[in-house]
Amino acid sequence: MAAGCGGDDGSATGVTEPAAPGSEPTTPGAGPNPLRNAYFGDLHTHTRLSYDAFLNGTRAGPDDAYRYAQGEPLTHPAGFDVQLDAPLDFFAVTDHASFLGMLPAMLDPEQEVSRHPDAAVARQIASGELTGADRARAYAGIRAHTLGDRDDLIDMDVVRSAWQETIAAAERHYQPGSFTTFIGYEFTGSPENQNLHRNVIFRGSAAPDVPFSRLDSFNPEELWAWMDRNREAGMEALAIPHNSNGSNGLMFRLATYAGEPLDAAYADTRMRNEPVVEITQTKGTSDTHPALSPNDEWADFEIWSYRIGGGTTPSQPSGSYVREAYLNGLLLEEEQGINPFRFGLVGATDNHAAASALNESDFFTAGGLPQRGIAIPLDQPRQDGSRYSASALGPIRGASGLTGAWAEENTRDAIFDAFRRKETFATTGPRMRLRFFGGYDYADDLLDDRDMVARAYDGGVPMGGDLVAPGSRVPRFLVWASQDPAGTPLARVQIIKGWVDGGEAHERVYDVACSDGLSVDPATQRCPDNGATVNLDDCGVSSDAGDAELRTLWSDPDFDPEQRAFYYVRVLENPSCRWSTWEAVRAGVEPRPDLPATIQERAWSSPIWITP
Repeated sequence: MAAGCGGDDGSATGVTEPAAPGSEPTTPGAGPNPLRNAYFGDLHTHTRLSYDAFLNGTRAGPDDAYRYAQGEPLTHPAGFDVQLDAPLDFFAVTDHASFLGMLPAMLDPEQEVSRHPDAAVARQIASGELTGADRARAYAGIRAHTLGDRDDLIDMDVVRSAWQETIAAAERHYQPGSFTTFIGYEFTGSPENQNLHRNVIFRGSAAPDVPFSRLDSFNPEELWAWMDRNREAGMEALAIPHNSNGSNGLMFRLATYAGEPLDAAYADTRMRNEPVVEITQTKGTSDTHPALSPNDEWADFEIWSYRIGGGTTPSQPSGSYVREAYLNGLLLEEEQGINPFRFGLVGATDNHAAASALNESDFFTAGGLPQRGIAIPLDQPRQDGSRYSASALGPIRGASGLTGAWAEENTRDAIFDAFRRKETFATTGPRMRLRFFGGYDYADDLLDDRDMVARAYDGGVPMGGDLVAPGSRVPRFLVWASQDPAGTPLARVQIIKGWVDGGEAHERVYDVACSDGLSVDPATQRCPDNGATVNLDDCGVSSDAGDAELRTLWSDPDFDPEQRAFYYVRVLENPSCRWSTWEAVRAGVEPRPDLPATIQERAWSSPIWITP
């Protein structure tokens, strides 16, 4: 066990015990913890009420999804049982608002809509009768209804009934203190398959008669206006953008939906309704892209380069990734005094089988049928020479992700408040815990104090907060990270900085804590490699590298109090097998050469912003 005091030179403490004070989870009914607990959840899951989930074989409903989130097994559409390693703390079913519940109704002979001509097509798709190009054409025909291109198949009584089923399930499974549910749904605005999707999460039991969907408008600004009207009527909610990586630059572009310049009203409205953004899920990572962050060696991670729902139509990186949005937000603050991009960070799965898929070693991907075996070569190549059964998109899906929320207790109000103040972090699936604080009065003895967390709160701000630079003083940042007890040891902790200088935005990655007693090289700001390895024959990982916990107190060696800046943490585990390699190992074949053999699971904190 390595031990020692962290320092401003980037040295760190790597310990296995004791855990950071105030960070231990409390037992249900123990009462609120003023120092807050880390709660883990998924606010992005689909059931049979979503048209695409139903057409791909999912028959589990909201009640099934909530039971699964609490640790019960669920039967996957392919016939095998799936189960979480441990229950989640909070969860939301977020079915697509457009066409909500319509597919089950189309197959129900008691429903009027079952007599529509396209209902027969839906039955063919759902039964598996259609395959290949025939299935794709039929699927596109059904999808046209969900886009509003054809409205003759929408029965609002069916939509209302499905929405009430969603609400009732969330209410039924809410257990304050032990398991929190949120009423929610997905808004799926997507002009020309440029993804502008949001999950809308309601704070309490109050919800509107029907959700706002892309059948009302593709424009998220109209969604925000609807949310503001609901808020005035006592229905508080927030929207969580996701898959900005597939937005083709629209999610964070420097203009309104109509192409007008951004102004203070836009920034205020967006931040009031969208305090956090989903940075990781099965369809890739939206932190950054190698083309945007060429000096970040870890930028090329689970990249999804395509528009969502647009097949392999490319999505341009600029305007599609969170880190660039943070940088552009600083520029807008400098130039106009506004910033519509002060998001906190969360993660989710976007699973379409009513079950969060989080484990690389047992990843059943994000949909229904077909699923397993897509990383295993066919016995005979296809006519086009392809050696694998899956489409181009299946193999690049990932087993991600989760949200960590620091809250006083496991209740709707406490967790929703954590989202509001952005005291949240995202992981690619493992339940790593991550603290991040910034302040100007943190003393050298802070790391070893049993009251470390209390002092950090008292003397600074947590992730999601703002620091105003007092004169020429340099802030200090406290970082504490612990591994998932069932996961892989930690390799390093990094702080990602963005700043504005002379009207230009810059970024830099600093390693701030190294495992195995190693120290950051001050010339490169990098930890040495800790020597962790992966055996690709059986996916075994090093047992003698990495730490269970890393903590440090760090100061930016390049800090300028006159510059606007943000800082957020990235924690990297030791390498382990990617899910596609696990599939190959179980099948006794070589891993696919066109996919990464290993992965470094990670976590990201919400930023702390510095204002001169």
